[in-house]
Amino acid sequence: MSLIRDLADQIVAAHRNDDICIPIPVFSLNTPPPQIDNEAAVDHYELAGALAAIEMGFIESDAKTLGKAWSRMTLQDGGFNPFKWPNRPEHFDLLPWTRNMNPNAFKECPKRLGLYGVMPDADWVKRMVDAEIPTVQLRFKSEDKSKIRKQIKESVAAVKDSKTLLFINDYWQEAIDAGAYGVHLGQEDMEVADLDEIRAAGLRLGLSTHGYAELAYADRICPSYIAMGAVFPTNLKKMPTAPQGLGRLYQYAKLMSHYPLVAIGGIDQDSIRAVAKSGVGSVAVVRAITQAKDPKAAVKHLQELMQA
Repeated sequence: MSLIRDLADQIVAAHRNDDICIPIPVFSLNTPPPQIDNEAAVDHYELAGALAAIEMGFIESDAKTLGKAWSRMTLQDGGFNPFKWPNRPEHFDLLPWTRNMNPNAFKECPKRLGLYGVMPDADWVKRMVDAEIPTVQLRFKSEDKSKIRKQIKESVAAVKDSKTLLFINDYWQEAIDAGAYGVHLGQEDMEVADLDEIRAAGLRLGLSTHGYAELAYADRICPSYIAMGAVFPTNLKKMPTAPQGLGRLYQYAKLMSHYPLVAIGGIDQDSIRAVAKSGVGSVAVVRAITQAKDPKAAVKHLQELMQA
């Protein structure tokens, strides 16, 4: 048995029951297994960490990121220990300064954004202001520009003079024009959004992430907050990765603790307490509010569960 295989097996065995393993997808000719680049690896520990990550169900980009983190951790911590897990910024080569020291950082938002309601239209935003929810996101889907502008304008007006912070999903230009508090972007949105314009306008920026590689990428942009998910299965949006689960969420929260963090994806009243205990300062919900018989009471109850 090769040294790399032996090291990888040790890592998998040590963390098999840590709730960071998820079922490996079935591979085929159309969906081949992840590739590990032997040539570019720094050492055996990088290759072993990447191989172990693949066997634990991490996608290829995350496995490569974890491989490098295992190599750095082994070198920095004085040797290989399979019972450890990379969880410090230096293991992932994250920026060596805090947000406050980074001249390109987006404007600061509260470290703890609290209960975060993701709502489909301005009427729901108004209801959330009435329920005194700490943070709300307008996720309005339309191809009609005039409807989009109207929804954003009404949402911005709804939160005015309230304690509720409003983020606009996707429509960054309209959010700037309307004077919104912040914008939330997915990974795919960052390819087309003008981040410099958002930063210059003074809007806060929230970014979606779905694993280690995207967390490391988000750190380079230095957003106002980082959203991590999907924690549990959700039908509301097609996700690029399988549900991450609580075990991975706890590791992500530990690694990115210098940021305001939002957990999102399939979270309800039965799971919100365990999610909040991960260390995130905010938990995003959709159906737990919109499908509740009494949304205002649901907001109050969910906040109580977060603090329990």
